[in-house]
Amino acid sequence: MKKHVLLLLVVTMSTVGYAVPTEQRGNVQATPPDPSEDVLGWENGVWHNESIAIDQSDGLNDSELKAFVDRTMARVELVRELEFEEDVPVEIVSREAFQNQRSERSASEEFRMFDNVKFEALLMVNESTDSLAVQQQNTGASVLGFYDSQSDQIVLVSEGNESPRIDEITLAHELVHALQDQRWNLTSSRFDQRTREKANTVAGIVEGDPELLEVLYRQRCGELWDNCSTPERMGGSSDLANVGPFILKFQPRSDGPGFVQDVREEGGWDAVNDLYTNLPRSTEQLIHPSKFGEDEPTNVTVRDRSTDDWEQIRVDQRPDTMTLGEAGVFSMFLFPAFDTGGQTEIIPASHFRNTTESGELQPIDGLNYNHPLSAGWDGDTLVPYTNSDGEKGYVWKLAWDSEREAAEFVEGYRQLLDARGAEPADDRQNTYRIPEDEEFADAFYVTQQDDTVVIVNAPTVEELSGVYDGAAPAVE
Repeated sequence: MKKHVLLLLVVTMSTVGYAVPTEQRGNVQATPPDPSEDVLGWENGVWHNESIAIDQSDGLNDSELKAFVDRTMARVELVRELEFEEDVPVEIVSREAFQNQRSERSASEEFRMFDNVKFEALLMVNESTDSLAVQQQNTGASVLGFYDSQSDQIVLVSEGNESPRIDEITLAHELVHALQDQRWNLTSSRFDQRTREKANTVAGIVEGDPELLEVLYRQRCGELWDNCSTPERMGGSSDLANVGPFILKFQPRSDGPGFVQDVREEGGWDAVNDLYTNLPRSTEQLIHPSKFGEDEPTNVTVRDRSTDDWEQIRVDQRPDTMTLGEAGVFSMFLFPAFDTGGQTEIIPASHFRNTTESGELQPIDGLNYNHPLSAGWDGDTLVPYTNSDGEKGYVWKLAWDSEREAAEFVEGYRQLLDARGAEPADDRQNTYRIPEDEEFADAFYVTQQDDTVVIVNAPTVEELSGVYDGAAPAVE
C-alpha cells in the first residue's frame, strides 16, 4: 500500500473534526424563553440553539469557554435524550504538553514484559521494542481529547501552544463520557478493562455511544442549529509509531457505533441505556451484533506445562493471562498489509474499508473487522513466560466454533509466519523458526486438535518444550 493511502487511513481513524461553516444556516428554530426548571436542551441559562459570542481566532477566554461548554452540553443532552446531573470542567492543553505528560508515565518491568508478549504474539512489535512506548507515541499523536473519570474532568488537546482552539464535535464526544460516568460510574467493576479483549468490548459501548452521537450531532449542524464550531485545522497527527496496535485499539470505535445504532433503532435510547448494565461479552459480539446475548465466549484454560527454566510473567493487580479476542486475531492478519506497504497481504488492506458509492468511509462502521480468518473465534487465552536470561515465550490457546474454522486459522497463521520469514523445522512436527536476521526471530509450534489451536513460542526450537512440555515433537 502506498504511504499516502496509509496516512489517509490513519488520519481518518483519528477522528479528525469535520469543518462545518460557522455561519451555515438551515431550518433553525427560534430560541424559547428560559424554563423554570432544568430541561433537555438547556444548560446554565444557554439553549442548544442559542447564538453565543465566541471567537476562536485568538483562542477562547474563560467566559467564552464556559458559554461554549454550556451550549454543547445542552446540545448533547438534547440529542442523547439524557440530562446532565452536574457541570463538567474542561481544560485545554497543547499537544506538546499532552505528549510530555504521556512520556512521563512509568510502568513496572513485569508489566512491560507482559505487554510486550501480547504484541509479539500478534507479530506487531518485536522483542527489542518497548510496546508501551509505541502505544504512548500512538496516543500522543492521535488523541483529540479525553475524559478523566478520576477527576471528573475533560481534557481537550489543542494543536497549538498559542490561541488554543477546540472542536465542538470532540467536546461533544467527551461530554458523553462525562454523562456516562454521572449515570453509570465508569470506574465500576463491570467496566473492567484489564485485558485487551475486555478493554475493546467495554469500549464498544463506552466509545460507540459517543461516536454515534457525533454522527447525529453533525446532522443537526445547519438544520436545527445555526452553527457548529469546528476549526478547519483540527485532528491528530498521522505520526504513529506503529499502526498495528492502533488498528487493534480502534476496533470498538468502528464497530461500536453500528452496534449501538442497531440497539437504538430497535428500542430507542432506553435500550442503549440498558447496555451499560448488560454489556456485550466479547469483541465477536460487536463485530457480529446478531451474536449478542446468543453466543457466549468459551472460557479457555491453559494448564501450566513449563519446566523449571521458565516461569509465568505475573503483574500485580492484573489477570495472570491475556485474551486478545476476535479483534486481536483480525488485526494480526491485517497488519502485514500496512507494515509491508502492501507487498504482503494476508487480509488485503482494501477489505478493511467500508465505503460509500463515492468512495468515502461510511460514517458508521467505516472499517471492516470481519473476515473468515478471524470469524468463528470462540475464545482464547495467552500465557506469557520468561526465563532467567530475560528471554520471553508464550502459550496461546484458541477455541473456534468448528474444526473447519480452526483449520482456516491455522492455514492463515502459517501464511503469516511465512510472510515473516519462517521456515519449517524439518526434524520437528508442526514447528517453524524465523531466522536470527529477521525482525521476529523465534521458534513456533502450531498444532490443531478438533476445534482448538495451540501456539507455543520460544527463542529456539529446543526451548519450545521448556515453555510447554510436548511441544515440537521429533518427526517419527
